[in-house]
Amino acid sequence: DAVYPVIFIDAINVKIRDGQVANRPIYVALAVTVDGERDVLGLWAGEHGDGEGAKYWLRVLTEIKNRGVSDVCMIVCDGLKYLPAAVAQVWPQTIVQACIVHLLRNSFRYASKKDWAAIAKALKPVYTASSETEALERFVEFSESTLGRKYPAIVRLWENAWAEFVPFLAFDREIRTVICTTNAIESLNSRYRRAVNARGHFPTEQAALNHYPYALDPA
Repeated sequence: DAVYPVIFIDAINVKIRDGQVANRPIYVALAVTVDGERDVLGLWAGEHGDGEGAKYWLRVLTEIKNRGVSDVCMIVCDGLKYLPAAVAQVWPQTIVQACIVHLLRNSFRYASKKDWAAIAKALKPVYTASSETEALERFVEFSESTLGRKYPAIVRLWENAWAEFVPFLAFDREIRTVICTTNAIESLNSRYRRAVNARGHFPTEQAALNHYPYALDPA
């Protein structure tokens, strides 16, 4: 389509034998149409995991644009460092939104498992706030709480992601549930992951890319 309301970009790690077997990310771009249908726009093998640079993402997004996507309202992704800069070049008005589910999961990485439930409860008022101002107030409260002081790395994580975290707060709650997470694309990836696990690993990058459509076929 010429315009998509939302494009989700996410990765699944696949074992590829290139000299030796190693994990390589396969990035998938899943668009939601104005009618609520889903279009898989393409998939690309990563080079360095989340270390893909600005030139890599510029190439991917330019390819999508050259195939006819003239504009996108919002792109939802999981902390891909150089993606926002590439988006600004290809679609200057597009909003880049961080996936809230991934942000929470990444928070847990810095904490003891026994505190996960408490952290989730303490952060919920931040991402369910009615406005960015309220979200900031709730985040300050978390930062100054016992949990915030115990896990300063979580505070820094949210501070670094803040610019990509807050855009969805400007939308109604019904819309937020659609745009704040990459769960839509993860449902596709779960099917692909099952097929990949059954295969074990792929001899080449191209073999992994070619396998993706078959993994999505219910038959």
